[in-house]
Amino acid sequence: MSMKQIIKKIPVIGPVLRRIYSTWINPPKPFQGSEDYWKDRYEAGGNSGDGSYNQLAEFKAEILNTFVSEEKITSVIEYGCGDGNQLSLAQYPKYIGFDVSPNAITRCLKRFSNDETKTFKLMEPCGDETAELTLSLDVIYHLIEDTIFVDYMNRLFDSSEKFVVIYASDTDDNPEDMAAHVKHRKFSKWINDHKAEWRQIRHIPNKYPFNGDTKSGSFADFYIYSKA
Repeated sequence: MSMKQIIKKIPVIGPVLRRIYSTWINPPKPFQGSEDYWKDRYEAGGNSGDGSYNQLAEFKAEILNTFVSEEKITSVIEYGCGDGNQLSLAQYPKYIGFDVSPNAITRCLKRFSNDETKTFKLMEPCGDETAELTLSLDVIYHLIEDTIFVDYMNRLFDSSEKFVVIYASDTDDNPEDMAAHVKHRKFSKWINDHKAEWRQIRHIPNKYPFNGDTKSGSFADFYIYSKA
């Protein structure tokens, strides 16, 4: 049993010891950038975040599965597949998931090893794969660096044949106490400025808007784009 597990089992003083452990014994690594953050997070056993679990995951799956069915989508690419928990609720005929984390890709390969409709690859190197629908779910506001944001958005739209679905915040409002790995972006303006052949056809507000608790609500909405 690890030191962390032992501390969790100690009643009453457990919370105090956990703070000491996380602050002094095993302090979090300073933020080194978007890619390194997620690589380190998955390598340390972390998951894709609260948005990919429980009622938020179910809400996202309901919207996405309905859209894929209504539009008769035959192929899907997702940029930022994470640990695959959100994907476990999906109903896609053919799917390719990309991620920056080798650990996340390994988890997905293991989890869906018996599913021949799903393929997983690292973001780099990325080939010339295309799909009728490309997805960005809970990713854009984690792209801290401007160059990474621009590269990601170009790839997201350039590899889509028909539709792009984005699930994210769409604002430039970033409070001073924002977590280091979060940066809200007004991505819709970037799309209007750089992807004139695309138009937004739907905006679906979150069924569970953010209320201060990331486990029960999210600041992300759905934005669906169609190629003119």
